[in-house]
Amino acid sequence: MKVFLDENLPHRLRLALEGHEVATAAYMGWAGIKNGKLLGLVESDGFEVFVTADRQMKDEQNFTGRRISVIYLTAQEWSIISSRVEAILAAIDAATAGSFQVVDCGEFRR
Repeated sequence: MKVFLDENLPHRLRLALEGHEVATAAYMGWAGIKNGKLLGLVESDGFEVFVTADRQMKDEQNFTGRRISVIYLTAQEWSIISSRVEAILAAIDAATAGSFQVVDCGEFRR
């Protein structure tokens, strides 16, 4: 699948998602673009899955009729999400157009 990683996720995740074509916001030159416009760009560029750690995404966006699936990770620090790569890959493999999935990665605690 063609997977897009939001700018709030570590670039290391791109390398961990083996078997998928993965690009980042920085690589695409889309850093700083807000969610609604960014979703449109990602979708029009043929990405099938948008992975983010943005908590507001589900409440701010309407996914009805979208061709893209959104996967929300509950953490964004590599030290936390690195142990959940298999769950993230499973969510990508199960993604369907217009869906919103949550992958519980735990949370960062100090």
